Amino acid sequence: MKILVSNDDGVYSDGLWILARELKKIADVVIVAPDREQSAVGTAVSLRKPLRVQKIVPLEPAIEAYSVEGTPSDSVIVGLGKLIPDKIDLVVSGINQGSNMGEDVLISGTVGAALAAYLRGFPAVAISCENESWNPRFLRDTARFITLLSSRIGALTLPGNILLNVNMPNIPLSEIKEVKITGLAHKSHVNTVEEGHDGRRAYYMLIRESVNHQVAPRTDIRATMQGNVSITPLNLFLNDRLPLAFLEQLTEGLLEEFKRINV
Repeated sequence: MKILVSNDDGVYSDGLWILARELKKIADVVIVAPDREQSAVGTAVSLRKPLRVQKIVPLEPAIEAYSVEGTPSDSVIVGLGKLIPDKIDLVVSGINQGSNMGEDVLISGTVGAALAAYLRGFPAVAISCENESWNPRFLRDTARFITLLSSRIGALTLPGNILLNVNMPNIPLSEIKEVKITGLAHKSHVNTVEEGHDGRRAYYMLIRESVNHQVAPRTDIRATMQGNVSITPLNLFLNDRLPLAFLEQLTEGLLEEFKRINV
């Protein structure tokens, strides 16, 4: 199995390398990621300008790694199109610092990287977790969970191409209740505009306010609020209709197995 790993937090992000280190236990791993933080760029691609790529010294031995002067989507497109001649079995984007749920998937660079792979016929997983949990132990647990999920994807016969958006709740592994197959919440934030002045000229600032308490049942936000892992199948229409039998087979006993092998 060969896995391409990317993200939107930049090629030197802790979450990226902790994820790659765990995935390396089950697969050959190649990292192709932006040279800097690229949050909230969505599916943006760099047209009509050169993309400069540099092979970097890996932070983990035996992992080939490239830094791309571009967006997360650029990184995946260049990685799949030019940098990696071998067959890629799976693309994993993350671990993102902060959740990507509800309509946030429309602007998420993490989801954008996974979508770039999906649109080119590669199965892809985007993985995010809350800012409050951005510590090595939580990241390792998240990376191990995604490694187990990736191993299952590699072992199953896929019902077509898949794109999964995974979000971890902001609680310790031992307190996670279930893995939930979810849909996107209709609204995760509202945007307001504030005026300011920097001493030279006036400006406007976009402010995002959470409305998570208003979300409907069976959505990604509600699932994580209740202490569950959310796995949302996406496609071009955002809420995919992958066969429920496949999703149940993929996730049956997943959390229990994960806890058992990581006690």
